[in-house]
This record gives sequence, structure tokens and C-alpha cells, in this order.
Amino acid sequence: MINDAIVNYILLFIILEIYEVSWQKAPSLMGMLINMYRYYAKHIVLFLIMQPTFYFAIGFVMITNYAPSALILLFIKTVDIATKILLLEQVFIKKELSHEMSLILLAPLNSFLPYIGIIFYPVLIYLAV
Repeated sequence: MINDAIVNYILLFIILEIYEVSWQKAPSLMGMLINMYRYYAKHIVLFLIMQPTFYFAIGFVMITNYAPSALILLFIKTVDIATKILLLEQVFIKKELSHEMSLILLAPLNSFLPYIGIIFYPVLIYLAV
């Protein structure tokens, strides 16, 4: 039987992930970057506050006493935010983009793609507890 705490952690994470997807969702990666840049341009702290699953991952690592799957979750979320910041800097501040990267950013995304985290991350949460 699944523990109530596990269910609560998973539900909280799913709610936070849906929130993140809702403000980032767009038909292409460039659209997602534009949505993110609205907050990043105001202040990087505001952009970071808009990533609540990252803070969930930090707290979850401490609650689970540094369980390996919780550390994997935190690592993935950290790399995710770092990649977003690097892309935002490259596209909107430095304005240096190769032709190939432009094609990748403008390519249409499958509508299911932003929701992959809602399926993948709860498995790591379950394994950590």
C-alpha cells in the first residue's frame, strides 16, 4: 500500500509541475523561451521563483535524507534551469544563434512534450521515499 506521505508529495509535485507547464507552454522551443524571458527580463530572481519544482526538489532531498533518486530529481531540475538560463542569455541577450539552433528552436513541438515531467518525476519521488 502506498503511504499517504508519498501520495501527498507526488500530488504536490504534479500541481507545481502543471503550474510550470502552464506558463511555459508554447508551440515551439522559441515560444517557450519567449514566455520565460518575460520573467527573466524583469529579474532573474523572479524567473527562479517561477520554478517551484526546483525548490520542491531541494526540500525533498533534505526530507528523504539525500536518497539517490531524490538527488537525481534535484540534478535534473538544476540542469533544466541552467539550460534555460543559458538559452535565454544566448538568444535574447547575446543574440548569437547558429542557423541550426534557430531551426531547432523554431521547430514545432509535440503537444505532449511539456507534460513528460508529470509522468517521469513522480517515479523518482516514489523511489526516494
